[in-house]
Amino acid sequence: MALWGGRFSQAADQRFKTLNDSLRFDYRLAEQDITGSVAWSKALVTVGILTTDEQLRLEEALGFLLEEVSASPEAILASDAEDIHSWVEQRLIEKVGDLGKKLHTGRSRNDQVATDLKLWCKLQVSELLAAVKQLQLALVATAEITQDAVMPGYTHFQRAQPVTFAHWCMAYTEMLARDESRLQDTLERLDVSPLGSGALAGTAYEIDRDQLAGWLGFASATRNSLDSVSDRDYALELLSNAAISMVHLSRFAEDLIFFNTGEAAFIELSDRVTSGSSLMPQKKNPDALELIRGKCGRVQGALTGLMMTLKGLPLAYNKDMQEDKEGLFDALDTWMDCLHMAALVLDGLRVKRDRCQEAAQQGYANATELADYLVGKGVPFREAHHIVGEAVVEAIRQGKALEALSLVDLQRFSSTIGEDVYPILALQSCLDKRSAKGGVSPKQVAYAIGEAKKRLS
Repeated sequence: MALWGGRFSQAADQRFKTLNDSLRFDYRLAEQDITGSVAWSKALVTVGILTTDEQLRLEEALGFLLEEVSASPEAILASDAEDIHSWVEQRLIEKVGDLGKKLHTGRSRNDQVATDLKLWCKLQVSELLAAVKQLQLALVATAEITQDAVMPGYTHFQRAQPVTFAHWCMAYTEMLARDESRLQDTLERLDVSPLGSGALAGTAYEIDRDQLAGWLGFASATRNSLDSVSDRDYALELLSNAAISMVHLSRFAEDLIFFNTGEAAFIELSDRVTSGSSLMPQKKNPDALELIRGKCGRVQGALTGLMMTLKGLPLAYNKDMQEDKEGLFDALDTWMDCLHMAALVLDGLRVKRDRCQEAAQQGYANATELADYLVGKGVPFREAHHIVGEAVVEAIRQGKALEALSLVDLQRFSSTIGEDVYPILALQSCLDKRSAKGGVSPKQVAYAIGEAKKRLS
């Protein structure tokens, strides 16, 4: 059943119907469409379109319909209805007869779909916030038990300075905290109801839209009907949030893929998130992480796709806007799946402390400590930098760590260097000195873990 047949004398071509109909994906909005319909029925009572008895009959029928939908959402797909709005109205008429035909009075599918999608997005934000928080908790829990795991930090994919695995975990906790903050900001702008905006010019009935918004759980009603039915900023914001967070998850995955290689061998992944090779029986591949990294691209694509859909649209509603849902649904599903998978990866991950420490002692990660030592002895930093560079070249020539060079060798580059340099070059000293806020010192990492636990609780 279409909601618009009176103007037409010919049936739609089946090819057009296939292209036009959206039930195959917007059936996911069934619960929200029913919720919005209940609220609208109450609003129609306030303007005399429905009696209280009629409204109660409609609400009861919609309640039964909601139970059916909750029990088997995909059963909706057996219908040939054009969209979820048509399906709900058709099923309502089957239940209550001609009374069901009164419900659409003063309402358009334009404000209806905008309301449905906003209600759906609000629910998704709530679930995504929980998933983002859960991953942060998993990172903090991993950090707590790896505070003693020293490993190399990297810049340009070259060993740079020693850090701890815990400090690495807390870096991603910070990224996810920003993702959480962006979601909360988006929810604030999302929490306004477009229902009662009609097709574009507003409803012809004196409905209290703020009261209606409250019935739907929105903080307020929108201020302009033209904007209300054509606004998809909230979908763009959610896609942007997803895209940024997926970049974080992709970087997380890339780090762990490298840490898991035979060349680095800093960690071992659980069998629950890895797979084998069909040809090479020795392989244990980090497929969960590679899929997280790979799925980042499809989320970026969804954001770009909706941007391009909206960029040239005149006010108000245009059918192009039907393209807002498939990419949004897929992107948020993907983000949610990847958040859960990242937490699963951490559950069962084993850090190989001895190998991490061995790698941290290689690569001259303590070179900056020697430069700082010289600065402390009165040598200008630029000169100290040059001296240490020469010392590193000599250590490489001898195939030794910097701290393994003899004092005689070190003093060839600067007579300022004394026996007191060796404790400074120790890995633990390198960590302890980074005690300013946000640094890698054990004290600062423990503080960061404690603060994150308080925030997340």
